[in-house]
Amino acid sequence: MQQTRQSPRVGRFEPRRATLACALLALVAVGAAGCRHDVGAPQVAGWSLVDPAQRHPIIVSQQPQTIEVNVAPQARRLSPRQRADVLDFVHRARASDAGNSRLVIQAPSGGNNEIAAMNAVGEIRQMVSDNGFAESSIAVEAYQGGRLSAPVRLSYLTYVAEAPTCGYWPTNLADQRDNANYWNFGCANQRNLAAMIANPADLIGPRTEGERYGDRRDVTFDKYVRGEHTGADRPTDPRDSTDVATDARTR
Repeated sequence: MQQTRQSPRVGRFEPRRATLACALLALVAVGAAGCRHDVGAPQVAGWSLVDPAQRHPIIVSQQPQTIEVNVAPQARRLSPRQRADVLDFVHRARASDAGNSRLVIQAPSGGNNEIAAMNAVGEIRQMVSDNGFAESSIAVEAYQGGRLSAPVRLSYLTYVAEAPTCGYWPTNLADQRDNANYWNFGCANQRNLAAMIANPADLIGPRTEGERYGDRRDVTFDKYVRGEHTGADRPTDPRDSTDVATDARTR
């Protein structure tokens, strides 16, 4: 049976080839490390963030706003001071929330003021409805209040804008040779915008539609059905008449 014998020359060069390959890989790794620069700015898909809105984002989150109304066991209705506090809370809810979340009324159960608390909840719900809140935007819940008198809680979720932190200067602007914005560029504008915006929910999306003014729309639609002119009647201006224009040309 004939056996194939490996050439001694081939076996002699295999360790050299392995050593040469390791050396080439080491050179490539050193070269790649030498070409890399430490970048302080975050990168997305290989590009640096140069837009101030992306580099210094405004974080918008929802946080609860709560008020507690203490109700005595013998109370039959809210006091004038309590009604004023509830109305102020409801007005702030409408101004800051703009219909983005529900108003939650929590009534205590199991306490010695359970009956008085339920009467107060009914009164508060009527006050909320009278101030423009729809029934779908009001939620009434119960919570375990214990044996003692527990308060009635009103709460809603409001959007809060968290401003970015400015004043970070990772590089010397005198040595910055590229034509790119420095790190702190636009951060003050973003911080001022977060502090001044009335409703941070506007940074997320448009507001919900409010109630339409239907009187003028009904008049216009009735004229459209009858085939009449739907525009508003404009008072006659004597300067638009043909006689005035003719007199002006003859002068």
